[in-house]
Formats: sequence, C-alpha cells, structure tokens
Amino acid sequence: MLQEMVRTFTAKAEAVSAVVKNIKSMQQALEYSVSVCAEKEACQMLLSGCDLPVSDSAAQLCELKPGEKVIAAPALDDKDLSSLNTLSEKQGISLITQELRRYVSGIDVGLAVADLGLAETGSLVLISSSEDLRLATMLCEINVLVLPLSRMRPGSYEAGDELAAMMKNGTNYLSFITGASRTADIERVLALGVHGPLELHVLLWEDV
Repeated sequence: MLQEMVRTFTAKAEAVSAVVKNIKSMQQALEYSVSVCAEKEACQMLLSGCDLPVSDSAAQLCELKPGEKVIAAPALDDKDLSSLNTLSEKQGISLITQELRRYVSGIDVGLAVADLGLAETGSLVLISSSEDLRLATMLCEINVLVLPLSRMRPGSYEAGDELAAMMKNGTNYLSFITGASRTADIERVLALGVHGPLELHVLLWEDV
C-alpha cells in the first residue's frame, strides 16, 4: 500500500515539475538543502532595484548584499536547526528563521517538513499559521519540503479527519502545495515562479 502511494505521489508530483527524491534521514535533507543552495545562482528577485533611492521602510527589502545566499528554515526543531547552521556556515550561506519580511529580496531556499502528503494529486499539506513559515515556502526560489512517509495518505478523502482536526485546532492557514508556482494567464504561455517558487523539491523521508 505504501509503495503504491509513493509511486502515485511521485508520478503526480513530477508531472507538475516537482523534483522527488528519497532520503533515509533528516540529516540527508539538511545536506541536500545546503547543496542545492550552494550550487544555484544567488537570488536576484528584487536586488535590481536596490541601487535606487528608497524610503527607510522600503530599504528593508534590500537587507541582503548582492551574491549572498540564504536558506530560510523557520520551523525546524533545535537539533536540526543547529546541524543546518553548521552545514550552512561551511558553505558561506546565511540561515534565517525569523523576521523573514526583512529578506524578501533574496531567499534562495525555503526548507520545511510537510504535515501530510496526498498521493492522488502529488500535494503536500503544511500547517502554516506562522507568517515566517508561509514566507519561507512562498518567497524562495527553491522550496525544499520533507515528507515523512508515515504522513503519506492516498488522497484528501482518506486524510479528511486529520485535515478537519487541523482546522478545528485553530489553524489560520492550511497550505496545499502542488508543484512549482505556475501560470498561463499571459497569452497562454506557461511561466514558472510568477506567484511563488521556481522549483519544488520533495524529499520522501523513509521514517517508517
């Protein structure tokens, strides 16, 4: 049953341009995220306007220096955060966990652990009540989401009770993420990254 769900999830996720990989530990996820960040070009989303006169409030958008790379991971536990920080420092990458509004001009990688995975659509569910977590998964160029296989479900119907419980617990935001951000609104030409990340990387963690 689980292997069938994994095959279905992988096929559906890859069909919408997601990169799906299998990992055996959270440490592997941390190493993967740092490697992806180290290999990419530094985020240039808004830096082109940072040489212009700006107000004090707008200046916060230019917090980063050109060429600096950043990983945002606001929801990791202390142990994983410490390990990620050590790995990031070795590569000269900055790690941020809070006040992400100050860094919207340059978040290279957003890292988080999904609360559920839905095989029928290749979707990931995140309890996103934290603004920093929402920004980490929406404003980065590459979104890396770890999905423990113990949280994989066949579909939204089978996950109905869990989703209902999440909402009853006062969750303000429940995010359903399927693939990279995309739109074809402009002359029916598919464009990636218009409303969110350019890439989605899903790491299937064999925790079962």
